[in-house]
Amino acid sequence: MSADALANARHLIACESVTPARGPVFDMLEEMLAGLGFEVDRFSRGEGAEGTEEEPVENLFAIRRGPAGKPHFAFAGHVDVVPPGEGWASEPFGPEIRGDLLYGRGAVDMKGAIACMVAAVAEIPADAGTLSFIITGDEEGPALHGTRALIDRMRERGDIPDMCLVGEPTSVNRLGDMMKIGRRGSVNIWLEVEGTQGHVAYPHLADNPMPRMVAILAELDALELDEGTEWFQPSNLEITEFDVRNRAHNVIPGKAKARISIRFNDLHSGASLSEKVIAIAERHGGKASPVISGEPFLTPPGAFSEMIANAVKAETGIDPECSTTGGTSDARFLKDLCPVIEFGLVNATMHKTDEAVAVDDLATLTAIYRRIAMAALSS
Repeated sequence: MSADALANARHLIACESVTPARGPVFDMLEEMLAGLGFEVDRFSRGEGAEGTEEEPVENLFAIRRGPAGKPHFAFAGHVDVVPPGEGWASEPFGPEIRGDLLYGRGAVDMKGAIACMVAAVAEIPADAGTLSFIITGDEEGPALHGTRALIDRMRERGDIPDMCLVGEPTSVNRLGDMMKIGRRGSVNIWLEVEGTQGHVAYPHLADNPMPRMVAILAELDALELDEGTEWFQPSNLEITEFDVRNRAHNVIPGKAKARISIRFNDLHSGASLSEKVIAIAERHGGKASPVISGEPFLTPPGAFSEMIANAVKAETGIDPECSTTGGTSDARFLKDLCPVIEFGLVNATMHKTDEAVAVDDLATLTAIYRRIAMAALSS
């Protein structure tokens, strides 16, 4: 079973695993990897405090050790998926082939890629080098107890890879046209201005917080953070929420809240941007509470990206573009372990109703992953 990417994908999709994923999908993956000689380590983190909605997250680290002195190459990804929503033409967790496509939640993001990784290593000799899988059930959720916990576990074990490939769906129009060599960082900042509630006809008895919040947001919106770099697009700040929770037309609200999201390149850090926003908020009598989701990272083009490009070219005839566009991924954590690059399936249907992957792409991606792994292990 493990050598057949299509069969692997169908088995994984059939395991309902809305984030945070636990249980059956990990049972299935463990069965696949153990059958290929991998030592499988499963563990959970984040049991959740009493009275909270936090659920435990399951993670899996699997390793097949090669001879001493040989390189260690890791595949990484996640088996949790977003909720399927309504309107599917078939059961979202009932994998179905219609025409040339395999339908099911996770077909693209990213059970399909994991299925290809497993099929790829099935045909790699055990003496070629050390291979590992870094798989979490918490990438689509808060990402608090997933890959970060896996990294801690790997450090405790002393199993640090030399290179890591994340199977996020990076291709845009056809398989192989793009790989991600970096990602921008992300920080969300909650803004608040306190006032005094009162009647609109008696403004001298109230203190309207909205003009101060508007001033904060206007100054933030006018910021030009940078013009981009050689590998990164310009950083951008977006206002994502503004709320005073006022349901009456004749009441001056007592509090104004807003939220901004900043995606930033490597000219900044989450801390430096947070300090800038905090200063602006305080200047207008407000306060800011930042949460940094991840810092920017870049794996400069070189030997690793060339391995991927060569493998893609050999199987598809395409020269993949090196890119840092898009949102964040767990590569933002894995970059602390070793060089990391993302490469995977076409992303057109990820998170959508009737998510689907081309059956032929599963076979091609398996061949690409096998070439990449073999090149890495022989480097």
